[in-house]
Amino acid sequence: MTDLRRNVLFLCTGNSARSVIAEGLLRSLGGDRFRAHSAGSFPTGRINPGAVPVLRSMGLDPADFRSKSWDEFAAPGAPPIDFIFTVCDNAAGEVCPVWPGRPVTAHWGVEDPAAATGSEAEVAAAFATAERRLRRRVESFLALPVEDLDGPDVRARLEAIGKDSTP
Repeated sequence: MTDLRRNVLFLCTGNSARSVIAEGLLRSLGGDRFRAHSAGSFPTGRINPGAVPVLRSMGLDPADFRSKSWDEFAAPGAPPIDFIFTVCDNAAGEVCPVWPGRPVTAHWGVEDPAAATGSEAEVAAAFATAERRLRRRVESFLALPVEDLDGPDVRARLEAIGKDSTP
């Protein structure tokens, strides 16, 4: 039997916070329609400690996530990616690898909670804000009818989702 799930890759520079949170959201909300992945152009090699409680709040085990290079998804044998969402402005402006297939790309930039400073509560609030923004975008993506995911204006629809700036 052929796996009909579509592969979604969330990209960020460090692949330690935003892209990992987005991957977790799609894993927890996407059911069997999608397979979520995340990667970074310059991965930190570890998940940011601030992302750990966010993943746990979704019922996910943080040990199931790792910070990895986007090169893994451009290498031979990598899963064919259907959709790529950049979640940080730096990654959106970088020259990406050549992706196998023809993934649809869109930018869903979110402020970096890993850059937050202040008290533990202020840092946690930054992660909560990032999670809420990404959740709304993932939910909007999941609400698109299947036929819209293959339509001629799919990229414009996905870009519009990324323009939601509600905190």
